[in-house]
Amino acid sequence: MDKKSFTRLKVLFTFLNIVVGWHILYEGFVKLIDPSWTSASYLVNASGFLEGIFQSIAESPLLLQVTDIINILVLTLAGLFIFIGLFTRYAALSAALLIGLYYLANPPVVSTGAGFGIEGNSLIVNKNLIEIAILILIAFIPKNWYYGVENLLKFELKKKLPGKVVVPDEMNHFGKDDPALSRRAIVKNLISLPFLGGFAFLAAKNHGWKSFEEENFLASNLASDGTTSPTIKITDTVNLNQLIKPVPKGRLGGLEVGRIICGGNLISGFAHSRDLIYVSRLLKTYFNEKKVMDTFWICEECGINTTAISAKPNEVKILNNYWKQGGKIQWIAPTYPSEANYKENIDFALDHGASAIIIMGNVGDEWARSGKFELMAKTIDYIKSKGVSAGVAGHEIETIKGAEEHQVGADFYMKTLHSRNYWSWKPEQAKDKMIIDNYSIDNYWDRNPDETISYMETLDKPWIAFKVLAAGAVHPKNGFRFAFEKGADFACVGMFDYQIVENANLLTEMFNSKDFSRSRMWA
Repeated sequence: MDKKSFTRLKVLFTFLNIVVGWHILYEGFVKLIDPSWTSASYLVNASGFLEGIFQSIAESPLLLQVTDIINILVLTLAGLFIFIGLFTRYAALSAALLIGLYYLANPPVVSTGAGFGIEGNSLIVNKNLIEIAILILIAFIPKNWYYGVENLLKFELKKKLPGKVVVPDEMNHFGKDDPALSRRAIVKNLISLPFLGGFAFLAAKNHGWKSFEEENFLASNLASDGTTSPTIKITDTVNLNQLIKPVPKGRLGGLEVGRIICGGNLISGFAHSRDLIYVSRLLKTYFNEKKVMDTFWICEECGINTTAISAKPNEVKILNNYWKQGGKIQWIAPTYPSEANYKENIDFALDHGASAIIIMGNVGDEWARSGKFELMAKTIDYIKSKGVSAGVAGHEIETIKGAEEHQVGADFYMKTLHSRNYWSWKPEQAKDKMIIDNYSIDNYWDRNPDETISYMETLDKPWIAFKVLAAGAVHPKNGFRFAFEKGADFACVGMFDYQIVENANLLTEMFNSKDFSRSRMWA
């Protein structure tokens, strides 16, 4: 190798040290400045043959505290030393060992308890394993192959050891270092310091220079944003350590279902955003496949074990991929049967893993208005003949009344329910249009909540309330209380990933409060 080629190689290895050191240092830094950070969630969700050891650490306050301190120290110091090129071999091997433990805690072999909170199934080789390999490479690169502080320090003994072959300087064409204290050598070997200054500037800007409003907004952001770490990385505002306990469950047909059901509107892009025409596209952009999987996984960790996404190809494809990665969430499928072919969409849902089937609210309302209860009954019978529970959804209470009066055989119902106490409910506006004719106005989903409450009280079948938050206009604390106190057995709610833990806790706090009052028996 000629001297020019060796110089290029040296620059590349220096760059490798800087970027790897930057990454590891940052992960240690964000844990260091976050007093609430802990590795508990990662350890609790450990899988593989060592899961018992890792979970026992999480259960011991002393061991957990020691583990957290070790994580912070090793990541911060190892990252800094690799960054500046000092004690590089020891720093790289220490970091490789620590990240190796992260890998063993959640090996990506099929799927992990932490599942999509980290990376999903990477089929053995994931970014942790790749970084371990790079760190081992860095550890065994000769120090004169990169620029760093260590090259300025004279740690090596100058005397010749017995039997040691010393290459004369004049024969060492490309491996010879500049004189240690020459100006050129000092500048080259301190090349990482400007990058370290840039790191400090950006870190301070991101974590230290916040306005009062930013501090308020980020007050609930307790999750580390380092990702090669014993922290479950979902979003910057999700921390499963805040979960009080999983939501309670009830019976829906043959299923055990969490009292909150993960709604499908956000995932499908149906935002009911009124005149904000950009919102549906914004939601579809936010909820890419990985984000949907993250959302499902957080739901499951919070006891929200069921979703109600539409029986449409794109949504079902994502759900099926989630199951392939080890997800267990149940699917109650809203379907769109037609009079011409009422079986097709139902078969599609059943073929793709639906645990229960609902006749979609728009369809139920239209069939009830047209008096097609015989068709509704035939559809319900067909669903039940496939061995799954069958339900009818409706925005109108007349849909549910008609289904009961004509004995269509539904196992459960799904009905809109929300209070009138939200900004776009206009008391002076006549609520004379059926909901399915109201999309040009789109600011009420239950025309007469009192009638809904009164009638559903008489039924002995389980029912799911939906639109309980009036498309985001009602706070969950108020929407959940209204729905469950007024008789709903379950609430189907569209949620962003960062809202799930809070919603689960609101439900727990509400059920545990002394003033929670409900007269209807639970399903």
